[in-house]
Amino acid sequence: MRLGVNIDHIATLRSQRNTPYPDPVDAVPIVELAGADGITCHIRIDRRHITERDVRILREIIKTSLNIELCTDSDVVSFVSSIKPNHACLVPEREGEQTTEGGLDIVTHGKEIKKTIDILKDTGIILTLFVEPDESIMETAKQLGADAVELNTKVYSETPDKRREIERLKRASIAAHEIGLEVHAGHGLGYHNIEGILSVPHIVELNIGHSIISRAVFTGLEEAVKRMLKLMGKNIQ
Repeated sequence: MRLGVNIDHIATLRSQRNTPYPDPVDAVPIVELAGADGITCHIRIDRRHITERDVRILREIIKTSLNIELCTDSDVVSFVSSIKPNHACLVPEREGEQTTEGGLDIVTHGKEIKKTIDILKDTGIILTLFVEPDESIMETAKQLGADAVELNTKVYSETPDKRREIERLKRASIAAHEIGLEVHAGHGLGYHNIEGILSVPHIVELNIGHSIISRAVFTGLEEAVKRMLKLMGKNIQ
């Protein structure tokens, strides 16, 4: 199982004072040397955290894999297409939201999403859709041209009844895997709840940011990444 470390919240801290530091770019060698499999970042319409400058430098220096989260805004899609990251994950975006609030409605907005997928895949980008863990929509994701789905674990991370949500995640993961979609998971995952996700079959990648960056404040980024990798069962030095 791969770990993608989302570095958005380093940029969040930078934007609080409108300073040039902390620079999310500086996190890359630390995260990679700690053993992570890739870097994830979200470039928003308002560019309030991650900027074009960040993404351009990330594309140049990352030695593992760059995954960019984005919505279907044409300007953002055009920019990401020009950068050609290894992976792109389409997510919903609402003005003023603190973080992504839910999975894409790929049924209602299928035409727009399909158009975006086609543009991104034409440049060789591997495409993921961030969706709710609903087994009934996996076939739609496949038909739209997605290579993978990232199951939204927000409800799992917040509900006391984790057993019920794990069963929901399992059904969605199995449904996706059976039709050839790679399965990822993310949102709200941390050191205190990672264990349950490991019981979900076919998940090959977790994207985790806030909890790792938060822990790094006290332990340093290298240790924070290594601790997560150990909880995922990965052998690291």
